[in-house]
Amino acid sequence: MEYFDARWKPHNAGKIIAALVLTTLCIFFLKQSPGFGGNSVFSRHEPGVTHVLVTGGAGYIGSHASLRLLKDNYRVTIVDNLSRGNMRAVKVLQELFPQPGRLQFIFADLGDHKSVNKIFAENAFDAVMHFAAVAYVGESTLEPLRYYHNITSNTLLILEAMASHGVKTLIYSSTCATYGEPEKMPITEATPQFPINPYGKAKKMAEDIILDFSKSKGADMAVMILRYFNVIGSDPEGRLGEAPRPELREHGRISGACFDAALGVIPGLKVKGTDYPTADGTCIRDYIDVTDLVDAHVKALNKAEPRKVGIYNVGTGRGRSVNEFVDACKKATGVDIKVEYLNRRPGDYAEVYSDPTKINKELNWTAQYTDLKESLSVAWRWQKSHPHGYGTN
Repeated sequence: MEYFDARWKPHNAGKIIAALVLTTLCIFFLKQSPGFGGNSVFSRHEPGVTHVLVTGGAGYIGSHASLRLLKDNYRVTIVDNLSRGNMRAVKVLQELFPQPGRLQFIFADLGDHKSVNKIFAENAFDAVMHFAAVAYVGESTLEPLRYYHNITSNTLLILEAMASHGVKTLIYSSTCATYGEPEKMPITEATPQFPINPYGKAKKMAEDIILDFSKSKGADMAVMILRYFNVIGSDPEGRLGEAPRPELREHGRISGACFDAALGVIPGLKVKGTDYPTADGTCIRDYIDVTDLVDAHVKALNKAEPRKVGIYNVGTGRGRSVNEFVDACKKATGVDIKVEYLNRRPGDYAEVYSDPTKINKELNWTAQYTDLKESLSVAWRWQKSHPHGYGTN
């Protein structure tokens, strides 16, 4: 152990010095790069550039909203844990907008306080569009605690991070499910909220938290809450679509089930409930095209003002029965879809459609894509060209 080789020491010392010099140079050049140590364009505010955090941006609605924001020259950060979203949808956006400083993706769970705080600490957000949420009525009745955690608790963590880091603008993606089953139709923003399933209840709780926080001293929040109805359609240019995971098909939207039946993925369409107090016994819903929906979100962002709260219904103002929807889907796909009628789905309601007067007047928004068959035809084109959705992430 005490043996000393004079020939060994200078030789190895030279190697160590060279390694140290090389390491120092690497660190120096890394520090000059835009993505190191907080020097990224995403980490600083820039005049004329609005940086929007899109939670759940890998999902169906979130990805379409991100596409619209990017087209309108916003800077976008998508945060998603990919439990319901698709990384390939993000890759489509990255390919469309490859320029530095346009789009970044962060894999994170919004239920992790440390991760959420780190994201806000390392990025300079001007606004948040909060889409991330589990969103199936039937599933919420089976897993209520999951819904309260994912929707209500996660929204609270987002608000805490916004407060800590001075982000003052929130566009909150809510739902008509907060109204429950009102006695009068159409639904206005003044309609009492009495949700009847955990999904609607969790969303209403999140809304209440947002509203209470916005009223607190020094909050200076600009808040827009959009309660929207049943979403259909896809990007008219065929770049994005809806691709729920196979295990979630049972809980998914009726449009997805129709397309699965038309593609032969499932033997037929299951319509749940034929004894509702409606003209044909099936549920009545207000179907809003996803392109119109994201347009409402962008208009809300542009109109958001400090110390003001806007609450809006986003719908067409017209209700369509499930049977009407199925007929339109058959025409859009050209397939005579087999229909099986079953008992009602737990937690569902008979009739829901909106009165969009307020959003028409205050945000100058009107649904443009109101032809049910046409919206389904657009979505069907994407489904046919993507029979397995986006594929594996």
